[in-house]
Parts: sequence; structure tokens; C-alpha cells
Amino acid sequence: MEGNPVYPEVTPEELLSATPGAPEVNDRPWLVRWDRVKDPAALVDRLLPDTVEFHTSGTTGPGRPWRRTREQLWSEAGLLAGLLAPERPEAVLSFAPARHVYGALATLLVPARLGLPVWYRPHYFGPMPERPGTRWAVVAVPWSFSVLCRKAAWSRAAERLTLLHSTALLPATVTDFLDSAGADRVSVTEVFGSTETGGVAWRTWDRGEPAWHLFDDVVFADQGQDQGQDQGQDQGREQEPADGVDRDSLLRIRSPRLAAEPGGEPLTVWQTDDYVRRAGPRRFRFSGRRGRLVKINGRRVNLDHLEDALRAVVDCADLVCLPVTDGLSGEQLDLLVVPVPGGRLESGAVRALIAGSTVGVRPRRVHVVERIDRSDTGKLRRVQSPFPTDAGAVT
Repeated sequence: MEGNPVYPEVTPEELLSATPGAPEVNDRPWLVRWDRVKDPAALVDRLLPDTVEFHTSGTTGPGRPWRRTREQLWSEAGLLAGLLAPERPEAVLSFAPARHVYGALATLLVPARLGLPVWYRPHYFGPMPERPGTRWAVVAVPWSFSVLCRKAAWSRAAERLTLLHSTALLPATVTDFLDSAGADRVSVTEVFGSTETGGVAWRTWDRGEPAWHLFDDVVFADQGQDQGQDQGQDQGREQEPADGVDRDSLLRIRSPRLAAEPGGEPLTVWQTDDYVRRAGPRRFRFSGRRGRLVKINGRRVNLDHLEDALRAVVDCADLVCLPVTDGLSGEQLDLLVVPVPGGRLESGAVRALIAGSTVGVRPRRVHVVERIDRSDTGKLRRVQSPFPTDAGAVT
């Protein structure tokens, strides 16, 4: 339990006195007992710096620094805590590193907002916190679901599991986890956002891909703040856009939690790289990220969804679809595949598996590579070498 040496106890003062990017905060497991702090807000106000700097993941190029104020972070932690509170969690287990804004919010500050003990687990292997029968809030990143599947006995011993997930699309293993843990005992809440915006919207996940709800302090950029909030109280009904046009467009929002570049003022409006389709004055459906949508032979393909389908077909450690240009067909994609440890793959065999499956899109080329460069929250880094090798392939 609390005395487990794998999770040494750290005081809230020690945690907040280190920077969110410090190795001792991100690279080692720890336990913090926020349930023993009388006034977490005062402690955060005293120890957290006035501004905290985070860097974008490098998905579309070199990472850029963005600054969030202490008040912005504490306010957003309250919004996230509000998503978890109705499930009455008694403890928090977090997999999200604090060097990213999502981890700083959900790992460091949400437990303070809830007044709950938090265990931080940065590694794939190792024991879970020992509190059978507890109602857990779990701060998840994509690889967390694989851990929870592997630790099925721990999941089943919990009275209730409430998962909070951000940073990327949910992995296909979420369904395996729900099947093993019991879908009636688990809920998954997703947060849609970025380093520049913080949390933009949320939804409770189900297989029907429900619409996203804007957070209360966020509005679409073409709405006034008051107008957006008033319309958002329209009994939660989904409606078509006011002009009746059903279309995808890049998401543009206003929020008091938008970040600032070093030396600059906080943003007032931000346009993301996300294509969305309005589902009412306060809701939208996500269509895909710019750069992750390609049109092949006249058909628009969402590469994130395609990767999920391919993982069910190809037995591998990791894979990714990269958009490329083709002299004949224009837009196309290449597939990078990483063999399982100790295993071997042939690009021809991978192509044969795809051709024999129900996946309707075939890559232009298949490259077997040693690894795929990702951030520690699972996002692909575009700064990886554009010239994959055939390491690990049978030749």
C-alpha cells in the first residue's frame, strides 16, 4: 500500500517545488498524499511558478515553447476534476508525464483539486498500487490500456475505474480492456486539446463515436463569448449548423486558457489543425487532423483510423502510415512496421496480410524498421528520418 518502496512517498511541497519537466517528477514512480493537505489551492498558489513553459510534441515540425499561467492551469485542473468527480474516485493512478501540459494538469493538479492520493507510474513494467476495492481515477495515455489489460487482476479488483484520456486517439486496445475489466464498471472520458489551447472539449467514449462538448469557457471563434455560453444551455440537444451547411472546417476557438509564446501576449483566437463538423452550437464531430487525411484514388482516408484497422491485421510492435506524394496517383501512403521483440517481418508478407484482409487501402510501400520515433505520450514525431531502413526484415 502506501509503504510500497516502488512508489516512494513525495510531499506535495517537494512535487511543486520541482519544475514539471524535472526528471524526478517524470522518470520515477512516486506517491503524493493530497488527501492530507488542508488547503491545496493555497499550496499551489505559493509554490507553482507564475508561468510554466511547455513544448509542442514535434508532430508537424520542431517543438515550440508555449507558456501557461498558474491561474490558467489551476482553472483547467478544476474542469478536468469536474469530469471525474461524479464517479466519486477515492484515489488516482496516473501514467501521464508532467513535462507535457496534459500531465502537468492531470497528474500534478487534478489530484490536488480532488484532494486524493495519486500514484504516478512512468514505466510499462512494474507493480500496480495495492488498494483492492478502491474507486480509481486513471489518467491514461495510449500505452496505458495495454498495461491495464496485462494487469487484468488489478483492474477487476477495483470497485470502479474512471479513465481520463488525452494526447491522441484512443488505441484499439481500449475495447480489449473494457472486455477484460467489465464495461459496466469502467467509463472512459476523452479530452480534446493541444499545448496551445489546453482542453477544448470532452466526451464520454463509446463505440458510437459521440460528439465532443466544448468546455464551458470555450466557444467557436465565430461566436461571441456570451452567445456561445447561452446557446450551450439549450438542453444539450444536438442541432445542425445555423446556416444548414453540413461541412468540415478547421477548428477555430476562443478561450481564456489559450497559451502565450515567450515574450508575447496570450492568444485570443487559435485555429487548430483539426477538421471538425459542427453538431450544434456547442458540439462537433472530429473528422481528422490536417496532414493525417489523404485522398487516394478519390477516397478520403483518415490515417489514424487506418492504423487502428491495420493493427488488427499485422502482428507487430508498432506501425504508422505516412502520407507521401506519388508521381502517378498524387497522394498515397507508406507503411512503417516494427517487428515484435525477437521477431522478424517481411514487407511482402505484410502486404499479403493486408491484401487478404478487409482493410480497403493498400500502402504504396511497406518498410520494416527498427523503431518509430514517438513522444512519450505516443504521438508520432515528424522529425524522424525520412529514409526508413529494412532492419529486422528477412532478405
